Amino acid sequence: MIKANCRDRFTGDDFEFVVRTLSKSERDTVNLSELLTDADTRDSILDHPRLVESVLERQASLSISPQLYFYILIRHVLKETGLNDRGVSDYLASLLETFSQTARMRSPADGNSNPVQYVSDMLIALRNASPAQSFLIRAHVGNYSLFITGMFHETVQSRSQRGAPDVSFYEEVGSTSFKAVARHQLARSCELTGIFESLADQFRAVRCALNRIADSLVHLDGVPPAPAFRP
Repeated sequence: MIKANCRDRFTGDDFEFVVRTLSKSERDTVNLSELLTDADTRDSILDHPRLVESVLERQASLSISPQLYFYILIRHVLKETGLNDRGVSDYLASLLETFSQTARMRSPADGNSNPVQYVSDMLIALRNASPAQSFLIRAHVGNYSLFITGMFHETVQSRSQRGAPDVSFYEEVGSTSFKAVARHQLARSCELTGIFESLADQFRAVRCALNRIADSLVHLDGVPPAPAFRP
């Protein structure tokens, strides 16, 4: 299950990168203790424009974790889009970190059988799912719909010319799925209610922000491993 926890999983190399990058300007210098001891200060420091500039300049030679890499880029683009919620940025960074490993793009919530591969099968699986399984399936449908329309929107459009669903289909399914899971007790216990509500209400805006990342900032190798929908 994806959580908004990238900021809790930064590594020593990540903090060293932040300190080293900002120490190049005497005005912007920070110390390690500020990053480690005060969450509000850390969040403010992570918004520094020099960090995203350094990430984009040195992508091939970076020695930072995927969670910091995606968080910095997502936070930068969402702020420019007017989506200023750090929790949403953190969640989306975790989503990209997870789904950039293609083996983790299938639904984990179909009982004891193999992972569900197609969105249509995931929706069918909801008929006999327990409340906990329903939560995981719907969350995955929302996550997957956002990921493929955000990072592989051209592929989705191309496949739609051959009869597969188009971007608008996934926007509707994804938004509806996030709205459903936002009301679930598991969302409240994981402090995801507000994030899911934001993703449901602003699915298209977030998808377009991911389009920008895919088009000009990040290039994930390959395409989705299989069609996301089987007629």
